[in-house]
Amino acid sequence: MLGAVVPPSPPARRCSPPRAPHPDSLWATSCPRMEGSKELESSLLTQPWASVCVGESTFIAKVCFRDTGYILLISDLSSIWYESADAEAVGQRSKELNKRLTVQVSSFLDHLYRLMGPLLAGQPDATTSFSCRRTASGLSLHMKSELSGLPFYWDFHCCPAPVEMVSRHLVRPLIQMSLVLQSQVQKLASLLLQKDAEIEDYRESGATLSRDRLRTEPFQEETFQQHFMVKSLPQICSAGEGQAFTSTLQQLYTAVTQQEARQAQKRQHPEDAEDPAPPAETTGHPHPPPPSQEDETASSSEGITPTSSPAQKLRLPAAKTKPKKAKGLFS
Repeated sequence: MLGAVVPPSPPARRCSPPRAPHPDSLWATSCPRMEGSKELESSLLTQPWASVCVGESTFIAKVCFRDTGYILLISDLSSIWYESADAEAVGQRSKELNKRLTVQVSSFLDHLYRLMGPLLAGQPDATTSFSCRRTASGLSLHMKSELSGLPFYWDFHCCPAPVEMVSRHLVRPLIQMSLVLQSQVQKLASLLLQKDAEIEDYRESGATLSRDRLRTEPFQEETFQQHFMVKSLPQICSAGEGQAFTSTLQQLYTAVTQQEARQAQKRQHPEDAEDPAPPAETTGHPHPPPPSQEDETASSSEGITPTSSPAQKLRLPAAKTKPKKAKGLFS
């Protein structure tokens, strides 16, 4: 039977598949190093993690595709696996799994990219199914779909990720994100105290609320933190591992890793970076999953190094003696 020939598709907007070098690694034999993997890993770094469901299992994953290959990084928050495959390996595996298809490797990679997009977006296509199998040596992810009216199969053979890769793609970014969020909380607490001082000034000037239900108590940072730890923290921790990366956190992750990539480039080429790069601001989501309607505030924090809270140092200004005209909610 003649194989179906699929014409090449135009290049899609895709990211780069990375892979960290790991000489003397325990998994070097099962996951051979790809040539040019350093460039691919740098591209994968700035791709955010996405929460995905495969059967009854929940993972977080990130993936990048290029015409030269792909890399997949996936974790169940207990273990982390990855696979990096170049164009030659992809072509060989496609012949083994899809004997009736004759497809250029670039078109094959583009099709894989389009099939993975809905999964990472949390909206899996009904015509594509995924299953996984854990083994002592790693994780196998099986995909079944269609291409040009013929059955299409693909297997991702993932092995344990090296410690350096885990640190670069998960541990260090999460620490930096924590510092960014802490700095943001401190700035918001300072802003609340300033607002309380403004309201107090209105009151001392004789202004009153036109709607008493809008009355609030002055903000006390220590009381707020205690209440948050007792009431809100248990609810957040019980939300489930599948909600590990919301769209807001995905954008913050991208901003943090982009900043790290710029700093790494400056260290490698100091002559090309005389002026310090500005803090990264998240303006969009580079990954296929569409953003949700969640709050976007965490993506534009200005600093990552926590200092003593300005909210603890702010003093309320003395009331002015000159009466002021009531504004806003006051009459």
